[in-house]
Amino acid sequence: MTKQGVVVPVPAEAAVAMPPNSAPLFPYPPPRAAAPGAAVRKKYLQMGAGNGAGARPGGWVESMRASSPTHARAAAALAAGVDEDRRAAWMVEHPSALSKFDQVVAASKGKQIVVFLDYDGTLSPIVDDPDAAYMSDTMRRAVRSVAKHFPTAIVSGRCRDKVFEFVKLAELYYAGSHGMDIKGPAKGSRHTRAAKAKGVLFQPASQFLPMIEQVHESLVEKTKSIPGAKVENNKFCVSVHFRCVDEKSWSALADMVKSVLKDYPKLKLTQGRMVFEVRPTIKWDKGKALEFLLESLGFADCADVLPVYIGDDRTDEDAFKVLRRRGQGVGILVSKHPKETSASYSLQEPAEVMEFLLRLVEWERLSKARPKW
Repeated sequence: MTKQGVVVPVPAEAAVAMPPNSAPLFPYPPPRAAAPGAAVRKKYLQMGAGNGAGARPGGWVESMRASSPTHARAAAALAAGVDEDRRAAWMVEHPSALSKFDQVVAASKGKQIVVFLDYDGTLSPIVDDPDAAYMSDTMRRAVRSVAKHFPTAIVSGRCRDKVFEFVKLAELYYAGSHGMDIKGPAKGSRHTRAAKAKGVLFQPASQFLPMIEQVHESLVEKTKSIPGAKVENNKFCVSVHFRCVDEKSWSALADMVKSVLKDYPKLKLTQGRMVFEVRPTIKWDKGKALEFLLESLGFADCADVLPVYIGDDRTDEDAFKVLRRRGQGVGILVSKHPKETSASYSLQEPAEVMEFLLRLVEWERLSKARPKW
């Protein structure tokens, strides 16, 4: 690896956070796929299921507190300037993708950009009611414009159908339930190199659907006693939101969720931004979804592709780590506060995400308009 955020191919076990600041990311061609998504699908099938429920022994409340972007003590410390030095140091390591825009697009020289976007906190603001996480019309227009120029995918923990209801763009690829429910665009895509990409549909956790439904029903019943708790069925996973739960009840809520999972050793408990998530123990996540989509698009064995992944949640780290491991791509974390991350760049909020996307479209439009010498 070199200075200023240049990522070079390194062994997976040696991949560490590197200071990102200026230069193209070198390509690392993955193995050739026999068919769209075949290599990733084969890897998954060979891996099989994971081991156990995945719940850690303790520290849930502290973890829940850390995941709260508006926690009172964190806000007070920030207001008092306690974290100013930490934030300044963090911004050196993870500079704004807007201030370093020229460096980001320089990495795409001679390459096809493929855009991957989380939904909540990235395209829409984080809100108390998950069912009200609407994206603005201006953001929708920005995403539509991006999709006209680059293959574009939404990768979310939400149910795929629910994400589509929010986004309402048929020309995108959608990976719901943390990538466990993937489908290509209804309108097809002129960007794809793979003929089958339009109809790609992969659901590696289908056998878990009855189990997920049972857990959802149990959690709905159990959490009725916790004011503010909201249980969401995302088809291949169940989300328990605690954004509106009094902090005094967090421990009780965590215990309730864990008690339900005791009877389901093939499910695991993970945590996102103010949410518990119950998922199958299969080795599949947003990083695997990113790889699968690249293969489905026909970019599995290519040095001329640059994935750009933008997300705000812990679950997006799986995708950021894949980009680092591949030595190929740009990871952008959406956060106003310093966080441990494998992303190279940062943006503060959805408004900056929209600005970045619009600049990307304008840059592409102008680059095509330039005369070729």
